[in-house]
Amino acid sequence: MTINKIKTTALCFSLLAAMSCTDNFEDINTNPTGATTEQLEQDYNNIKSLFKPSFSRMYISDITWQYQLQQSLQADAWSGYMITPVPFGTLNNYDYALNPGWNGFAWDTAYLDVISNLYKVKQRAEGKFDQFYAWSLIIKVAQMQRITDMYGPAVYSKFGDLGAVLYDSQKDIYTQMFKDIDFAVAELTKRINENEPSAFTGTDLSAYEGSYTQWVKYANSLRLRMAMRISKVDPQLAKIEAEKAVNNPIGVFKVNSDVMKVKSPVDLNVIDVMSHSWVGLFMGADMQSILGGYGDPRIAKYWETAEVTPGQYASVRTGVTYPSGTTYAKFSQTGPRTKTGEVTWMSTAEVYFLRAEGALRGWNMGGTGKELYEAGIAASFEQNGIEGAIAYAADNTKKAMDYVDPLFPANNRPAVSKVTVAWGADKETNLEKIITQKWIATYPDGQEAWSEFRRTGYPKLFRITNNKSGGIISTELGVRRLPFAQSEVANNPKGVESGSAVLGGPDNGATRLWWDVDAPNF
Repeated sequence: MTINKIKTTALCFSLLAAMSCTDNFEDINTNPTGATTEQLEQDYNNIKSLFKPSFSRMYISDITWQYQLQQSLQADAWSGYMITPVPFGTLNNYDYALNPGWNGFAWDTAYLDVISNLYKVKQRAEGKFDQFYAWSLIIKVAQMQRITDMYGPAVYSKFGDLGAVLYDSQKDIYTQMFKDIDFAVAELTKRINENEPSAFTGTDLSAYEGSYTQWVKYANSLRLRMAMRISKVDPQLAKIEAEKAVNNPIGVFKVNSDVMKVKSPVDLNVIDVMSHSWVGLFMGADMQSILGGYGDPRIAKYWETAEVTPGQYASVRTGVTYPSGTTYAKFSQTGPRTKTGEVTWMSTAEVYFLRAEGALRGWNMGGTGKELYEAGIAASFEQNGIEGAIAYAADNTKKAMDYVDPLFPANNRPAVSKVTVAWGADKETNLEKIITQKWIATYPDGQEAWSEFRRTGYPKLFRITNNKSGGIISTELGVRRLPFAQSEVANNPKGVESGSAVLGGPDNGATRLWWDVDAPNF
């Protein structure tokens, strides 16, 4: 069994170095051919190349071991989606002994590969080529929402400052992200109304191919996602922002051609590589329990049947004892969904489920909760090339199934999710149904699924049995955040200190984020 092979990497640039480089970028990078600034600007050549890293590094889609460190060894497991059942040693995220060598990689990649380049776009385009500045803000918000939802406080408004770079609180980051979306939507909408040809064509590596209209839909859909994330901590602002997104003239995603997806630059899916080439990534127990219990046809798109149980699926629980790296090698590996070279940043199904929850909360979402919930199921079925959404959505009998470990019966557990699929009679039950279906539809983006689990407690997931956090992280609540990156502790200690001051608790995996309110959902 080939397990990667997790590499340790010494980053040659700290966050501070990246910022310093951007300050004198023009002096350092003088064009040796003698082209003037005006000549470089003729076709926006001094701006376009800066966008490319965003499309491959936000969700790392070109280097498998880097994706493994960015997300697979954290959120993909904590969301219940999939697991690498390997006894890694004394520091292993799966048993809550969080590994700092793994958990700073998402931060470092975001700032060094994405945010630093978008900062250069700001320097060159703001007030001069605002269509590009607006575009950079949408991508920046997409990246920074992921980062703040992993770590909490982060560098946002102070990026580019010299010296110690101070952190913003998560509340302030969300406030600024909403403002950045305001600017981007207004700027691109103005150009749409003026029938301006897109300047993004050829640079946009997403399925949108430069369409201003599609990028506005994505921005509005991101706003809706962010609004829902803060629904418990600031319900008034959440309602305002959600209704602003849905009721915008261009609106949010409504058909599957709106799905935001990007093709891998090396035409592979890193999740498939981990599962098949490395034989090191397998179906999570929660996936089998919920999809198997519902008789959900998407299971065959997401997973393959297992050699250990021919013709059937076999899954692995997170946070149990893994005897060796090959013990579970004959369990269910990833299926057709992750064999394409495409990475989905946001789906139409997710947007319908967000609207369904908004309607449940009494917001104006352009439909009833039931209508939007069933539309979300239909969109997910269509996205996966499956029929039967109407009958599936009406089923009020099937529930999640008990978990059975074919090798170790001591790991067996009764199902923890108890809801059926069909729309119910009370708000809390319907919220659980919405989030459970959104969890299914959002696969394989474990980061988004983990965030929604922390916010709502749904779907109900199996708990680990091998908690080695030393009493820091609750087995019942699970990991709530990632500690600040070690690169920052070493190179920007005053920044980390400023982040800790607004974190609301110790810099460990048990401290809740600002939006992660310990309160009822309604």
